[in-house]
Amino acid sequence: MKPTIDYEAVFRAGQAPWLILSPDLVISAANDAYLKVLGRTEEDLLGRPLFAAFPPNPGAPPDAGAQGADSLRASLEQVLTTRRRDFMPLQRYDVEAPGRPGVFEERYWSTVNTPVLGPHGEVLWIILSTEEVTDLVETLRRQPPADAEGGRAGEGGPPTRDVDAFARGLQALNEELRQAHREQSETTSALREAIERQRRLVFEASHDLRNPITGLMIELECALSEPGIDLQRILRKSLCDAERLNDIVADLLDLARLDAESGEPPAQTVDLAELVADELDRHAPAATVAVHTRLAPDVPVRASRIRLARLLGNLMANAERHARTKIEILVCADPPDAVLEVVDDGPGIPPADRERIFERMYRGKGARERDPGGSGLGLTIARSIAEKYGGTVYVADSPVGARLVMRLPLAS
Repeated sequence: MKPTIDYEAVFRAGQAPWLILSPDLVISAANDAYLKVLGRTEEDLLGRPLFAAFPPNPGAPPDAGAQGADSLRASLEQVLTTRRRDFMPLQRYDVEAPGRPGVFEERYWSTVNTPVLGPHGEVLWIILSTEEVTDLVETLRRQPPADAEGGRAGEGGPPTRDVDAFARGLQALNEELRQAHREQSETTSALREAIERQRRLVFEASHDLRNPITGLMIELECALSEPGIDLQRILRKSLCDAERLNDIVADLLDLARLDAESGEPPAQTVDLAELVADELDRHAPAATVAVHTRLAPDVPVRASRIRLARLLGNLMANAERHARTKIEILVCADPPDAVLEVVDDGPGIPPADRERIFERMYRGKGARERDPGGSGLGLTIARSIAEKYGGTVYVADSPVGARLVMRLPLAS
């Protein structure tokens, strides 16, 4: 049986001083350690805004007190914005001496602000956990200076450590550690995303490869087991399945090369209008679809001609898959970019799918119905090629059908 935990009792008994704040920075709870270390009561604190209960440091110089309050406010606002824990640098906040009203003792604190999140990621509470480090600061203050040989001078010499300089140094180190932590977190997150992306790619590619392999096996088994079967039909079907396998493998190899940035053909100056004209001569679209072009001359880019031909081919294949009667290809200069547009008169792309179609292996329901053999990698590859040369591919608004746009920097 799962034990019942009295979390309020655990909170009150905690050895570290804790304060619970609402998102509008009103004090909701304080544990016994917090009340003891600051010499306050619950009546002094609960229900009060934090900065009303703790005004700028009353025992420090005016500028230092304001800076401490600003630093705490900035930390709490960062927690509310990022919904992540924030480690504050060393802070000075003096406490009124017991039995001596108006006399404040110099105190130093190390503070951590931690969000408590709700089911939808919203900040419900902030735990302000603080630890007094005054003894550490005083110990460092009393350390004698190093002599010329690197040893220590005799005891009893004047204090030589400036605690403010030490605090600033500690704050700088804290900032460096926080930056390193952020960079490590971002790197870890990027690695997780890459691993997950590769996992999905392997799973989906395996699924797509299995279909033509299964078709080949069935046809070959029929050819072996059924006498008098039409071998020409079997061979034609098997050839289609083999071509499908070859297309998927070629797409996967292209993605691997783009990800690894290896084996790239050299970049050169390419005129987009000439490229489009040459590729249309070399690979004529289906006879059922008319292709109209508007190709402005002298629109040069720096890229691999082979890669750009692949990009154009993938955009054309997508347009042919969805076009009803026609495809339009536009090339023009829109400084600082060169622009290539491929527009079809098909059903178009819903706004919700305009980014998803560039995900690896993603295929909308309509695409699967029109071309069950598509790999779902063509537009991914097109965008990856454009990004490699400083550009992008995206879906733009169109009154009819789909309008895919490639932008690359114009070559000087």
